[in-house]
Amino acid sequence: METIIDAHLHLFTGPDAGERARQVGHENSTAHLRQVYQELGILHGVIMGNGGLELEEHDYPPDLFHYCVGLDSRLLGGMELSVSEIADRVEAHLRRESCCGVKLYPGYHKIPLSAPLYQPVYELARHYDKPVAVHMGLTSFPQAHLKYCHPLALDEIAADHPSARFVMCHFGSPFWESAAAVLAKNPNVSADLSGLLEGRTDLDAWFREQAGYADLLRTWLKAAGRWDQILFGTDWPIVNLAEYIAFADRLLPEARRDAVFFSNANRVYGLGL
Repeated sequence: METIIDAHLHLFTGPDAGERARQVGHENSTAHLRQVYQELGILHGVIMGNGGLELEEHDYPPDLFHYCVGLDSRLLGGMELSVSEIADRVEAHLRRESCCGVKLYPGYHKIPLSAPLYQPVYELARHYDKPVAVHMGLTSFPQAHLKYCHPLALDEIAADHPSARFVMCHFGSPFWESAAAVLAKNPNVSADLSGLLEGRTDLDAWFREQAGYADLLRTWLKAAGRWDQILFGTDWPIVNLAEYIAFADRLLPEARRDAVFFSNANRVYGLGL
């Protein structure tokens, strides 16, 4: 396998974090990830931030990770900060070399991407030339609202902020027709392929039973025609890393693997690897 960048993972804390990793054959520790990365040829990872804006909450081994500072539902629901205060804290992260972008979760906290809260974030991302990654598509619990994380919501923002760059997480799954259209239309939008599976997977059985799903995904990736903007990611710890690499490898045309597994993420997130 080629050298790999995992352009979308999480490092969760809390009582259930260890069990979540164990369910997919992993341990919830940086030391474990370092070992598995070496075994699988994963050179680097991009952590999608959850839960806090304090700088000290986002100190990761620089040889192993960059991160996107996240504005998630837990943070926005529990902090009494003004729009300008949130922007100031986001900027403090974007000044750091280790911070390679911002992560938004609009469906979870039911705030449209066009809301005033996000406008300074887009301007800061443009200024620092770091992308805004946005959760798109299905959510992990039913209380979230899909209308805020449908790919067409990202089209509006990408069109209105042409000098900012965006990453459509999860390729907007399962809204692939819309995702492909948004990707093809907007030169400032990339997409990652994280989170398309969950849990342990018998890949041979999966590709037999879900042949239609796999064919649709391949069809819309090809239709978008933006292979220079497609990034590999896993959404760890919801998947086994070896299985997910093999899953993506079976989806991608051989000629596109090097770009999707490594060089696109290195360029889009400015990792300098």
